[in-house]
Amino acid sequence: MSTLRFKALAELPFRNYRKDNFIEVPAKLSELFCQNVFSEETMREYLTKEAFQSILDAIKKGTKIQRHIADQVAVAMKDWAMSKGVTHYTHWFQPLTGATAEKHDSFFTPIEGGRAIERFSGGMLIQQEPDASSFPNGGIRNTFEARGYTAWDPTSPAFIMGTTLCIPSIFISYTGETLDYKAPLLRALNAVDEAATDVCKSYFDKNVTKVSPTLGWEQEYFLVDTALYQSRPDLVLTGKTLLGHSPAKGQQLDDHYFGSIPTRVMNYMKELEIECMKLGIPVTTRHNEVAPNQFELAPMFEEANVAVDHNSLLMDIMARIAHKHHFHILFHEKPFAGVNGSGKHNNWSLGTDTGENLLSPGKNPKKNLQFLTFFVNTLKAVHDYADLLRASIASASNDHRLGANEAPPAIISAFIGSQLFGVLEELEKVTDGKLSPEEKTELKLNVVGKIPEILLDNTDRNRTSPFAFTGNKFEIRAVGSSANCAEVMTVMNVIAAKQLKTFKAEVDALIETGLKKDEAIFNVLREYIKQSKSIMFEGDGYSDDWAKEAKKRGLNNLKTTPEALKMELDQKFVELYEELGIYSHREFEARNEIKLEKYSTVIDIEARVLADIARNHIIPAALNYQNRLIENVKGLKEIFSEKEFKTLAKEQLSLISDISGNVSQIKVGVDNLLAAKEKAKNTSGSQKQAEEYCNKVKPLFDNIREASDALEMMVDDELWPMTKYRELLFTR
Repeated sequence: MSTLRFKALAELPFRNYRKDNFIEVPAKLSELFCQNVFSEETMREYLTKEAFQSILDAIKKGTKIQRHIADQVAVAMKDWAMSKGVTHYTHWFQPLTGATAEKHDSFFTPIEGGRAIERFSGGMLIQQEPDASSFPNGGIRNTFEARGYTAWDPTSPAFIMGTTLCIPSIFISYTGETLDYKAPLLRALNAVDEAATDVCKSYFDKNVTKVSPTLGWEQEYFLVDTALYQSRPDLVLTGKTLLGHSPAKGQQLDDHYFGSIPTRVMNYMKELEIECMKLGIPVTTRHNEVAPNQFELAPMFEEANVAVDHNSLLMDIMARIAHKHHFHILFHEKPFAGVNGSGKHNNWSLGTDTGENLLSPGKNPKKNLQFLTFFVNTLKAVHDYADLLRASIASASNDHRLGANEAPPAIISAFIGSQLFGVLEELEKVTDGKLSPEEKTELKLNVVGKIPEILLDNTDRNRTSPFAFTGNKFEIRAVGSSANCAEVMTVMNVIAAKQLKTFKAEVDALIETGLKKDEAIFNVLREYIKQSKSIMFEGDGYSDDWAKEAKKRGLNNLKTTPEALKMELDQKFVELYEELGIYSHREFEARNEIKLEKYSTVIDIEARVLADIARNHIIPAALNYQNRLIENVKGLKEIFSEKEFKTLAKEQLSLISDISGNVSQIKVGVDNLLAAKEKAKNTSGSQKQAEEYCNKVKPLFDNIREASDALEMMVDDELWPMTKYRELLFTR
């Protein structure tokens, strides 16, 4: 392994990345936008007027596409795709593995007379049947029940990857249960659309006929040279380093953050942006992140379903393009100890078909009251369903990052800024029942009326808050970099939908008692503010004081995935999903089971990899160096007198002893780890098994790492088998 390490390092200076990977960028990236997408403009060109309108109605109104229309769309898609050299098609879907999936079928179809044609029908477009027995299903299906269906999602445009037409699709079982991330998300988006539109039309703007959640994600990632990556079996098999002493220089100087982008990385970013443009992914931001070799990119906001698809697609093409530039991309939330990990901030808002952002104030009191309505209802939703939101971002890899002075803590709180907090405190004082004319005037002029100027000046941000208001959107900061955005977006939109439905019912009930519309809204919002204040926090979310204060407020601090997933099955959450038609009870339990099983499997794999590296790489290297020291000591004993020997060999003997102690610690640690792993593996029940891995297996990693990292600082560098942090993090 040490040979592999030094071979990789020796090759690096002789690569000319400036020349070999130079990317020429067109003067206008906009000219490439949606080049490989069956976009609205392309559909207008290829479809009949009837088919084009049918697709638009499906996207904007959710209407079903008739079979004869689907046939027209399929032919148009095929003709467009073949004009770009496409030979195959696939239903592109997002199973519960966390990756995307696809099964390619050819347009090629043999016909009589030894001839063949390219064929693609509406039936092929609408539905495909992959052999889906091996995808996670949480006990919904038996292994021998292979049939699963993918079904076309017309609300997300088809696109071309290489020579394949990719058709975004949902994935369901033969009996109709959802087996992917997209189907529940679409249901959640529909639920919040109905609830938010109802509130808008009833109280603020009768012209609103649709409300679409928007999402702007920010993707963080690490780039590591491929050769160095291949020399680290822990990176290859787990996506993170299980061992490794921190280098003398890490991120202490903050010199990487927003610094000059290395040429090799810039070439990668240029090619990535070109491909993103062709695929309609509107990336606009790129920069160095805090940790060495860590970077970020972010797009413009999009409709949530399309944004989720684009993020999943992006992660795929990021990995492909990285390979071309001799990089390996790391999406793991904590690939290196001692430096910041990676997240994927999800910026969420609600937009109307009249062009308004419901989380942005307007130019008059009515629009500001609309803003307050959706703002306060969002806070109330997060307050009532904080543990469900926490569970949506839970994973074995994200546990390493949450609360580690780089990501928000596991306690769900909301940062809204001191100025807006002051507005809510004023609204708390609203009279119960009817409002006096003076109070109405005061509210309109000095409370509601001043919101735009307050937000204009409210530029500060709280990086320690997991749920922060940032001017015209809420930023869900705790999402992990490897996560599929769909899960947290499903939860966010479901809880918003439920809350808005409750709000509408309560306001209508007050109006029926004789209160005017605005009075009823203020009365309901006042109570929501009182009930939600416990999650509002402006201070340092990393501090121990906040953990103590949060406990006093009754907020849960679910630090680990098993803790979070145990809370997920609360009857309140199950009923929420059933009421809004997002999941059946069976589907929801199955997903919980899948996440628990994945957690246990990840820890099990990490334990096995760590044991293997420790026994087969670290211990032999340490003993090899120790033997050299022993030979040296023997030589000293032969040459020098007893008195001189004791003085001259003192340090070597001490080092030999220290090596033995650390080797022993690793040997005992590995034995204990493997025994605990086997016990956990044989524990029945997914929840109990995950808890066993979390509480009994995972803590045993530390002793092994401690001894290994100590040995790394003792053993001759030329004998050390594992590529070191300084090489992984500072090789550009």
